[in-house]
Amino acid sequence: MIDKMTRYSFILLNGEETAFLEQLQEVGLVDITRSEKPMNEVTMGIAGEIERIDGLIKGLEKVDIPEGTKPVTYTGEGSDDLLRLANGTLMDYAEITSSLKELQQKVEKARVWGSFDKARLETLSAAGVPFHFHVLNAKQFQEQWTEEYALCLVDQEKNNLYFVVAEEDDLPGEVPVPTEDWQAVQATLDEQTAKLQGVLGELLTLKHQLPQLKQLRADALSRLDLSLAGSSAAPAAENTLLTLEGYAPTEDDDTVTAALDQAGVFYLKEAAEAPQNPPIRFKNNKFVKMFEVLTDMYGRPAYDGFDPTPFIAVFFLLFFALCMGDAGYGLVLIGIGLLLKKVPSFKDLAPLVVTLGAGTVVVGFFLHSFFSIDIAEWPVFAPIRKVFLPAEIGGFAGGMVLSIIIGILHICLAMVVKAINAVKVKGWTASLGTLGWTLLVVGGVLVGGFALAGVLDENLTKWIIIVLGIVSALGIFVFNDPQRNKFANIGVGLWDTYNTATGLLGDVLSYLRLYALGLAGGMLGMAFNDMGRMVLGDGSSIVLWIPFLLLVLLGHTLNIAMCALGAFVHPLRLNFLEFFKNSGYEAAGRNYHPLKKTINK
Repeated sequence: MIDKMTRYSFILLNGEETAFLEQLQEVGLVDITRSEKPMNEVTMGIAGEIERIDGLIKGLEKVDIPEGTKPVTYTGEGSDDLLRLANGTLMDYAEITSSLKELQQKVEKARVWGSFDKARLETLSAAGVPFHFHVLNAKQFQEQWTEEYALCLVDQEKNNLYFVVAEEDDLPGEVPVPTEDWQAVQATLDEQTAKLQGVLGELLTLKHQLPQLKQLRADALSRLDLSLAGSSAAPAAENTLLTLEGYAPTEDDDTVTAALDQAGVFYLKEAAEAPQNPPIRFKNNKFVKMFEVLTDMYGRPAYDGFDPTPFIAVFFLLFFALCMGDAGYGLVLIGIGLLLKKVPSFKDLAPLVVTLGAGTVVVGFFLHSFFSIDIAEWPVFAPIRKVFLPAEIGGFAGGMVLSIIIGILHICLAMVVKAINAVKVKGWTASLGTLGWTLLVVGGVLVGGFALAGVLDENLTKWIIIVLGIVSALGIFVFNDPQRNKFANIGVGLWDTYNTATGLLGDVLSYLRLYALGLAGGMLGMAFNDMGRMVLGDGSSIVLWIPFLLLVLLGHTLNIAMCALGAFVHPLRLNFLEFFKNSGYEAAGRNYHPLKKTINK
């Protein structure tokens, strides 16, 4: 549900806003309407500071310190020293590691030529004894060259021969005279390697300061939030006064007003209204709260709208489980969710994964599928086979009929929600058109269901349908807009009838994807099982169990991944399109973001 908000209007003397906002930050309940103006120099400076600290934190976390590295003593004082040292050390680390890569390449190139006196070579060349360096494939080298030229083989590496000719020659593979001696380059490499060890020691010390860096980042975020809130203050009375606007949950009125009275600030408060676009805070139980992340993917509702999360929680879970359609896959998801609890970055997502897995186990059992094996054939389940979904219902595939029934119920629920919300927001008179469509569709479905179940006889069913049709038609064609001309209402009603009839048919058929995805995953899993049986044979060979297990595990792992992707995307679509469209949901709200201290995590 959507929490009720109270609107606060503050009047301050110019220059008092910072101290006042700091007090609100301590309370942590008031959402100050943020400024939509461009960032000023102060906020840009704080944003740049946050970006700099983020870069340092990521850089330090990314550096891999070898075991045995000894930390150096940290001598910095204050945050400025810490930031300066971290920045300088990371730059040194990047420069040295880049230099080492170049030096290692130079060492590899110079090593094959060994050590030599470059100055002496130049002297001999000037005296008429030139030296030519060659690199040639061993297959192209001719042995008679050693007799024809003053040739010296220096090294052989893989298929290449390295040799020097101490006279003029026209032999292939000539390369430029090496510019650096191998030992000199190796000495430089050793020097840089030793320097790197010192830098790694400093980085190890700085890694121990990461909590302090993260706290600096949290403090900077709090200052940025404070600055953005302060920049929204509107000047009044020739810049001697400032006005601010904020919202807080109505249930926290006592806490907020006590803090404001203590601060001695002048304020007015009133119940928030939809045209003011107050922030939206959900108030749901633990189960529904897990699914708020899905609602936020689409957008929060308007203040006078409705919270779709409870409906998403039930139907997304059901749709996901139907698309997975396998109790064994549900157990795997539960295991993955439990493992995610140990990963800090995914810890908040873990309960949702476990819940989806548990729902998949229940629905998969109802569909009598366990790793694509039909458990209805197992003798242990013989006494409870009646609870399993039958293969056929009314001559059609059971899963297909179930998907259509669920789709009809989902759309009917959406239309009921739309009607209730329309009456709440617009009143009864302005909602007669919506009520007419809801009565026609939902009432027709209920009457048809009771008639098929034999609860209503044929004659009574006919009269109920006639009454429903007449009453609905009045709302749809005559009173859909009391302010409009009746003939115009009829024209609009006819157009709405065309759109609704064609739209509802397409919406209901969209739910067949629940059956199709579950069927596809089950068939693919069965294919992997069949291939595994073909490899295993009669199971008498122990050796064949290894490829059997590898094939089945790999196949089902791939199938779970594909099924999970489809089971996430398509249920979202059914909720975001079919349900939201028929319920009239609009994502026109903004998230509740109270001014509070940023907690270092």
